[in-house]
Amino acid sequence: MLEGSEDGAAAALRLANGASLESTLDVADPGDWLALDAGARQVAWYRPRFLPEWEYAAPLPAELSGLGESGLALALCHRDGRIRQEAVRRAADHPGLMPLVVIRCADWAGPVRECARQVLREALDAESALDAASLILRVGRRDRGAFGVDVLGQVVRRASSGQLGALFADRDRMVRRFAYRHAVEGRLLPAGELARAAAQDEDTVVQDLCATAALEALGSAGAYTDVLPPLLSSRNPRVRSAGVTGLRRAGWSQRAESFLSDRSALVRACARYVVRQQGGDPAAWYRQRCREPDDLELPPGAVIGLAECGNRADAALLWPLLAHPAGGVRARAVAGLRTLDCVDAKRLRPLLDDPGAGVVRETVVALLPSVKELSADWLLERTGFERPRHVRVGAFRLLDARGDIVALRAAVGLLQDPDVKLRTWAQQSVQRWHPSADVRRGDPEVEELLDRSRHLFSDYVLRRRKREAGVGCCSSRTCRCTASTPRPAP
Repeated sequence: MLEGSEDGAAAALRLANGASLESTLDVADPGDWLALDAGARQVAWYRPRFLPEWEYAAPLPAELSGLGESGLALALCHRDGRIRQEAVRRAADHPGLMPLVVIRCADWAGPVRECARQVLREALDAESALDAASLILRVGRRDRGAFGVDVLGQVVRRASSGQLGALFADRDRMVRRFAYRHAVEGRLLPAGELARAAAQDEDTVVQDLCATAALEALGSAGAYTDVLPPLLSSRNPRVRSAGVTGLRRAGWSQRAESFLSDRSALVRACARYVVRQQGGDPAAWYRQRCREPDDLELPPGAVIGLAECGNRADAALLWPLLAHPAGGVRARAVAGLRTLDCVDAKRLRPLLDDPGAGVVRETVVALLPSVKELSADWLLERTGFERPRHVRVGAFRLLDARGDIVALRAAVGLLQDPDVKLRTWAQQSVQRWHPSADVRRGDPEVEELLDRSRHLFSDYVLRRRKREAGVGCCSSRTCRCTASTPRPAP
């Protein structure tokens, strides 16, 4: 695979030395053809002596008629438009060079562009157009690149089911989007196949497009058993939410209750809408499950769902769940208390030592607004190397948000942490630290901490930080921290 114009220039030089196209680039990769086109122009401008010399004359030199594919490929990328135009005419007899003809269809020179379009129109059949779909769509994003896209659209509308299947399975998501969009506009696929495509494709654009089209087709087809099960079983929340919304149209609203505790907030919101339209009360459903967590297998989605549609009085059901054996339930209980604005820093503080990383993350988010109420020394103890990583990360986030000298003390202490990411975060925290109004000027601890982290600063920046904090021996004439130190030129 060629990476950019530099690799394309190297490929152009290899072709000039007689190498074959197949040994120089991946002929199935559209990016390699684009890189070759850009690289050949780069060589032509900066190292022209390495390329064949074709000077325009009328008629064109006879050497063009005897060129092989390698030489003709270079002629198709030549900086002289008249050379490119003649090369396009001769490329009609070389199907392997059709990708470069596609690129020339968006050429900046009008005669070259029109000639390439004529050759493409005559030589392009359904099979070759679909093979070049990825390149055509990339060139289509350029100025004057719409011609190839229009031709490809016409081919797709006439394609067989097997040819469409190849486009739907293409590894290039642009090709899949283009194919599905035309299939939807032309009603080429039944609702069931659209639903399966929405559930299986990894691209979110294809998922939304196919899920929406599948639901729209339900009004005429009514094939609910073919459409809704794939949508409801999808791993993508947007597709599942589309399936849940379709339950009401299918008359299966009672099945929406099972999605009230879905892991996705979007799916839960759609399920609550469907249940309410049927006359149900989602809040009562959530309360019943949170009130009896020992009698039922409590899904975490039911806990946060109660906070999403309940009121502050429901916090009484969430506080006991902080001791639930399942970490997901504990984490959602903390998130629910934050949603209901019922955070109590003293009661949540023990969860910073929770064995579940998700619980600690949610607790940190909940405690950030009230970080001043937490003991700085207690948090600093939790940044020790003997603590689990997620505990150290959570304590450091709170200390960093607290600011002043406590944040600097915690960050410098973590500069030797065994975890690479945590060390990096600590270094960044030290580098952006500035003394606030709460930091006592002339505090010797600040000077000591800055000296321990001096490898993170230039000499000038370190002196400026010390001046801001009022530390150092600035009254001495021999001090390196003196404010008279000249600043570097901007």
